[in-house]
Amino acid sequence: MVNSRFLLPFVILGTVAFGQNHFELKDASENYDIKINVQNCDKEECRGKATIEFFSKNTSRKFQTLVSDDLNFYLNDDQKPTANIIQLYDEQSPLIFDDFNFDGTEDVAVRNGNQSGYGGPSYDVYVFNITKKLFVKSEELTSLAYENLGMFQTDSERKRLITFSKSGCCWHLTTEYTVIPHRGLVKVYEVEEDATGGEKVKVTTKEFIDDKWITNIKTYPTDEYYKQ
Repeated sequence: MVNSRFLLPFVILGTVAFGQNHFELKDASENYDIKINVQNCDKEECRGKATIEFFSKNTSRKFQTLVSDDLNFYLNDDQKPTANIIQLYDEQSPLIFDDFNFDGTEDVAVRNGNQSGYGGPSYDVYVFNITKKLFVKSEELTSLAYENLGMFQTDSERKRLITFSKSGCCWHLTTEYTVIPHRGLVKVYEVEEDATGGEKVKVTTKEFIDDKWITNIKTYPTDEYYKQ
């Protein structure tokens, strides 16, 4: 007869080992193949502690492993996670690859829970460090992805990072930042749309030009403005 005192630890270890859910992404990144191991999945959604393994496309060797405390994401029709989708008030992928600091190298944002505005997705943002040849977490960029409405957007042509925030139904703020080497993020443009008055929308535009802010304020009828 098997002693049940020795059976329980093996049952617990087995639950941990087989509780992982594995996914492979070949087309998410230009430089890496990705393997995701996440703690919990049902038919449509995955969540919980996760590891994200990066493998070099050139050598097939493991490059780096990142960890998320809560890699929360939905599965597509093929029962796989998406990548590089950023939709305001809608889907935002667990992994976003882009050049966030405009230095010519690929960076990555890894979803970590729902701690941005209105319980939206939040991301830990890692930039590729040329000296260390590794992804290194950027506290500045991570803050942008926690303090606004989900992941920020990247305008590579203008070299701008764009964030969105709101308060209720009727106040919205769009902010643009540029990245200056050895200085970091600099806010250069802002549009505030204030429709809390009901019939009118007050639009305040601020732009940083020649080391000073230029402010322009206009008012529109609400019905007319939101037809745009």
